[in-house]
Amino acid sequence: WRANPHFGPFHVASDLLIIAGFALLAMSWRVLYEAQRAHRVAMTGPYAYLRHPQYAAFMLIMVGFLLQWPTVITAGMFPILVLMYVRLARHEERDAIAEFGEEYIRYAARTPAFLPHPRREEGQAR
Repeated sequence: WRANPHFGPFHVASDLLIIAGFALLAMSWRVLYEAQRAHRVAMTGPYAYLRHPQYAAFMLIMVGFLLQWPTVITAGMFPILVLMYVRLARHEERDAIAEFGEEYIRYAARTPAFLPHPRREEGQAR
């Protein structure tokens, strides 16, 4: 990769993160669109593993860009954008609880927000 930096490990890793992020984003938006049309909680596809897969996707994309262009601006913007997505997710969850009530509360109790974890059986301690 010394001859061509575009094939170096950081560049390849960043490309993979960006591609994975856009793929997760597309899958998430498709599931969310269908759930909104049916007026139900999105719990399938990526939403079976994360409550906010679209924001996790944006974070993957941002990490990819940070690896590809490690500048003061990208490094400074990353934590700010993560904080904004976390705050936005909390606001959306309040709206989801107001709209879907107990169904969303149960979903949120068993599904992590941004980072997937091994599936637990209903009622199993965290």
